[in-house]
Amino acid sequence: MGHSSVETSPGPPSRLRTIRVDGTPVYRYQQRPGLPPVSVTRFDSAGAHADLPPDHRHAHDFLVLVYVEEGAGSVTIDGAERLLRAGEVHAVSPGQVIGVTAFTELARTRAWAVAFTADAVPALASVSPLARTHHPLLALFAAGHERVAEPDRAAWSSLLADLAEELADPSRLGAREAIAATLTRLLVAAARLAPSAPGAPDPLVEQVFAEIEATFREPVSAADVARALGYTPGHLTTLVRKRTGRPLLEWITERRMIEVRRMLRETDLPLDAVAARTGLRDAAYLVRRFRNRYGVTPERWRRAERARP
Repeated sequence: MGHSSVETSPGPPSRLRTIRVDGTPVYRYQQRPGLPPVSVTRFDSAGAHADLPPDHRHAHDFLVLVYVEEGAGSVTIDGAERLLRAGEVHAVSPGQVIGVTAFTELARTRAWAVAFTADAVPALASVSPLARTHHPLLALFAAGHERVAEPDRAAWSSLLADLAEELADPSRLGAREAIAATLTRLLVAAARLAPSAPGAPDPLVEQVFAEIEATFREPVSAADVARALGYTPGHLTTLVRKRTGRPLLEWITERRMIEVRRMLRETDLPLDAVAARTGLRDAAYLVRRFRNRYGVTPERWRRAERARP
């Protein structure tokens, strides 16, 4: 749902990560070295949706925020129908299943879609990735969707146009900082639409995330985390998938990969040291997992990050 521009192409820089048992494809944000993990798409025609999967059902492993300028039609999120109406903002969390119900109506919808990973937001990048679910900036993702008051809608369109303009030339002076600041402003505006009382954290998920946070630097497995919490691995994996949209092992891997990227960006440690400090077997295994996740080797990613303005 977005490109690093205001193009009408149908999706962000993403690729198929996996297909769930029920046939739902899950797409991964393919972060490009040296570029912020943010993309914007303007949907204003049926062609903008042309290459969705044949049954239109899919999920992402990244965050998506959609602002509807003109609406007609609907989508489903985890099986619940959402009408697309002017002024509405829809937040889609990683793992939620998106379905398009009728293209004939959707063709009359004009909207902006912003796809991003939490790393793009300074206030979220400093928070443990397993604790981001209940961060105030992501309040609308818990609520699902809200409507912008009519007098504020022009400001929303302007803010999204500003973000698209910065993303169109991310190498120019100050663009990266401007992108982060504009995305943060957008999330603040979205969060202010959400109900003031956030939902209570899921106690089991909190326990799982706390255990991962405490142990991910060691060579622990999903089975180790499950045993530490008194569950069988299969049962806990099923519970975590139902409550978060992602299985237990993916959360462990995600936490490790975020730490790997931080160390590549902020230190000169060799890959074997990075692997040892992130619970991975060795440098070769780290390279394999990193390239599979991001499409580039760790060293190339490090060089690109160091070379960016």
